[in-house]
Amino acid sequence: MHSTPAPLSLPERLRAAGILPTRQRLAIAQVLLQQPVHMCADEVLLAARKILPTLSRATVYNTLPVMVQGGLLRALRMDAERMIYDSRVEAHSHIYHEDTGMVQDLDASELSLPHIPSLPSDLEVVGYDLIVRVRKHTTH
Repeated sequence: MHSTPAPLSLPERLRAAGILPTRQRLAIAQVLLQQPVHMCADEVLLAARKILPTLSRATVYNTLPVMVQGGLLRALRMDAERMIYDSRVEAHSHIYHEDTGMVQDLDASELSLPHIPSLPSDLEVVGYDLIVRVRKHTTH
């Protein structure tokens, strides 16, 4: 009988991604990596300050790209001003509510993707990002 290995602790996950697990980074990881979330940097800062009140905005803004580079987060550009960090790194799509700023995962089984045109022979598709933008109907 084979047993399933225990999930990695937050310090182990950071180390596995090549990130030194400082107190500040562990507070950020605690906010982002313990359950699926979609958060902007300021939301991460507010939540992480509940864990570590002295956490600086600069540390959060500098750590998020490092966590993306390490494969712990996905960065989603919602519009010119809004970047959302997603703790689910496997391929999946999103619905973005423009009225509220809410982001939710979109079940891939509900999607019908358009045909991808033929690519030059030296290129291959390595992934795609789909964000469906929605807002309330406006009545006139």
